[in-house]
Amino acid sequence: MRLQGKRILITAAGQGIGRASALACAAEGAQVLATDRDAGLLADLAGPGLRTAALDVTDPDAIARVGAEAGALDGLFNCAGFVHHGTLLDISDEDWAFSFDLNVTAMMRLTRAVLPGMLEVARRTGSASILNMASMASSIKGFPNRTLYGASKAAVIGLTKGIAADFVRQGIRCNALCPGTVDTPSLRGRIAAAADPVQAEKDFIARQPVGRLATVDDMTPMVVYLLSDESRFVTGQTMLVDGGVTI
Repeated sequence: MRLQGKRILITAAGQGIGRASALACAAEGAQVLATDRDAGLLADLAGPGLRTAALDVTDPDAIARVGAEAGALDGLFNCAGFVHHGTLLDISDEDWAFSFDLNVTAMMRLTRAVLPGMLEVARRTGSASILNMASMASSIKGFPNRTLYGASKAAVIGLTKGIAADFVRQGIRCNALCPGTVDTPSLRGRIAAAADPVQAEKDFIARQPVGRLATVDDMTPMVVYLLSDESRFVTGQTMLVDGGVTI
C-alpha cells in the first residue's frame, strides 16, 4: 500500500474532493484524520484507518486544538475553500476578506500549527508532504467571474512555493493541486444558483477539452501520489489535473 502507516490530516473531508481523498488515502493504508466544519457530513465517513473531527479552519483556536490532537503528521491536505462568483465590480471588502481568510490564511495557520510535528517526522523518515488545494483559476489562467477566487488561489500557489523553498532541505515537500472543473456538491450548488442551470452546466462542460466534467476520482490518484513517497523528488509544483483546459 502506497501510504501504509502514514498519518494524514485532511480538511473539508465531508464531501467532494476532500471526502474522496480521505477514503482513497485510507484505502492505501494511511491513518487519516478527516475534518470538516460540518460534523454532520462526517457522520457516515467510517472505516479502517479513518477517524473524524469537526474543524472550522477559520477558527484559530480550533486549528490549534486539532493541530495538537493530530500529533506528528506525515501528510497534510489543505482542501477547504470557497468559490466567489463575480467580476471585480461584484466584490465587496467583506467578500475579499472572507475568501482570503478561508482560502489562504486558514491554510497558512493550519500548516504552521502542524509543521513542527511534520519536521520531526521528516527528520526521522526523510520526508513529509503538504498538499494545498489551488486551482487552474489562479496565476495559471484567468476565468470570467472568478477574479476573487483566482486571486486567492494565486496566493495559495505563492504560499506553496514559499513553504517548499523554506523547508526543502529539511525533508518537507509542498505542492499545489490545481483541478479543472470537478463535479462536486459545490459545483452543483453553483449550477443550481445560475439563471439558467441547464445552460450553466453546458458551459462548464464546454470549457473542458476532454468533453466532460472531472470526477473526484480523477483527482484522488494525484492526491495519493503527492502524499506518498513516490513523489519524494517533487516539491514546489503546481500539479494541473484540468482535462486540457490549460494546454
